[in-house]
Amino acid sequence: MIKIYKKAVLPKRFMASAVASGIKKTGKLDLALFYSLGLAKAACKFTANKIQAAPIKLNKRYLKSNKYFQAIIANSGNANCFNGRFGLSDAQETTRELARNLNINKQAILVASTGIIGRRLPLLKIKQAIPQLVKNMSREGIRQAKRAIMTTDTFSKEITLKFKIRNKIVTICAIAKGSGMIAPHMATMLCFIFTDASITQGALNKALKIAVDKSFNCITVDGCMSTNDSVILLANGASGNNTVDTNKYFSLFRGALSRTCLELAKMIVKDGEGASKFIQIKVGKAKSFSEAKRIALSIANSNLFKTAIYGEDPNFGRVVAAVGASGIDVREKDLKVKVSPLNKKEINVDVSINRGNASAIVYTSDLTPEYIKINAKYN
Repeated sequence: MIKIYKKAVLPKRFMASAVASGIKKTGKLDLALFYSLGLAKAACKFTANKIQAAPIKLNKRYLKSNKYFQAIIANSGNANCFNGRFGLSDAQETTRELARNLNINKQAILVASTGIIGRRLPLLKIKQAIPQLVKNMSREGIRQAKRAIMTTDTFSKEITLKFKIRNKIVTICAIAKGSGMIAPHMATMLCFIFTDASITQGALNKALKIAVDKSFNCITVDGCMSTNDSVILLANGASGNNTVDTNKYFSLFRGALSRTCLELAKMIVKDGEGASKFIQIKVGKAKSFSEAKRIALSIANSNLFKTAIYGEDPNFGRVVAAVGASGIDVREKDLKVKVSPLNKKEINVDVSINRGNASAIVYTSDLTPEYIKINAKYN
């Protein structure tokens, strides 16, 4: 049995903290630290965007050379992207300074940034804030850390799941940010997941891939892919459970992790910039999951469809046109479309194409004038 809590409660031997370092001119929290008291395995998924922010480049380098990790440092308000050699050197210097304060290896630290692209990271402000960040660490620090990673978000995305592996309680806690520039591979977001489960590296990697493929890779708000998307999962084994591998207890752990990611993904869509409606698009009777997903995303990313939903206009030709634009050879006589009442906050679109037995679900939001206002003033 899995117990779900709609708040972030850190697993055993994890701590967190946050400070306002001055990156954000508003004076709001903008620098977060997540720390494991013991060595942890890490599994990560990053954006498919060919232009990738410096933190992702550095993380990939550290993941190749290091087996265990202890900390994540994340900032909001600055993406540290498209800064040339300075971006990577600033990210490296951040890990070096944090490592010195934590007395750990700098390669045991992963980095994340979110915010405006093309502005150099205010490194001096971050370095000056790190001692206080370390000093403030506590289990309750997650309450501040979940807010420090937010940009245009209107609420924090957080969840905790507890379940038993044999006689040991295992916890998965996750927080995320994201509301605009949301497109699959991955959605434009940061997500940090912490678990005290004892699990092999192979099982951890496999479970995260499965979870992300059917959650963060199945949401879209505006079809725009970011340079900084990251999902970082740390597992420190502190619960003392029988070790999860790809055979034993894997289904249980994978199911809990997938539920965690899907709930957060839905929260991101519901907080889509300017969104007034949450839309679930299910495509059935396809030849494969990937075919069904391709059609669902074609609908979800259609501005004509999204504005029709906002205007509560029953112009279902928008759906038909988007199905045809997907490139999948759907015959007109086989296409069936059903849409729930448009005057509700949550809309269901069901499409059947009569090509097979596979299906996929994609989540999106409507497109409103508020989205334009938010993004016209982002800089």
